[in-house]
Amino acid sequence: MLKKLFGKKEKLSEEVIYAPLNGDVVELEKVPDPTFSQKMMGDGVAIEPKDGKVVSPVNGKVIQFFHTKHAVGIESESGLEILIHVGLETVNMGGEGFEGHVKEGDKVKVGDPLITVDLDLVKEKAASTITPVIITNADVLENVEKKYTVGASNETEIMTTKVKG
Repeated sequence: MLKKLFGKKEKLSEEVIYAPLNGDVVELEKVPDPTFSQKMMGDGVAIEPKDGKVVSPVNGKVIQFFHTKHAVGIESESGLEILIHVGLETVNMGGEGFEGHVKEGDKVKVGDPLITVDLDLVKEKAASTITPVIITNADVLENVEKKYTVGASNETEIMTTKVKG
């Protein structure tokens, strides 16, 4: 539904978010951390990763890259802000087992490498490898369609959104 704002129709653009990791896409509510499962940071999905290669799920730019390299924020070309948080309680690892391939301000395209992570080390030292993929500025969304897929690859669509413009 298009809303009228000052006599003009509000434009909606569609944004596809691809899997930033190879693995199984699961419901955010299944993440064993209330910050994510109760959607305190925003809506999205989570991925049970099969490998440690994290790539960009959208075309856009890096707006936040945590010094511990466990999480990255990207703003898509349509204005979505997407947080990829690798594992749970991985901040406590202090960057051990994580290698960053980007810095804040870098432009990225779908599939560009963001982070490489040693999943075996995460399994040993953190609570979980499950990786939430969150839209942190849901106020710009008209709607979001989530796609739960077993064996997603970096070319698998995991969310399709309509972004208010």
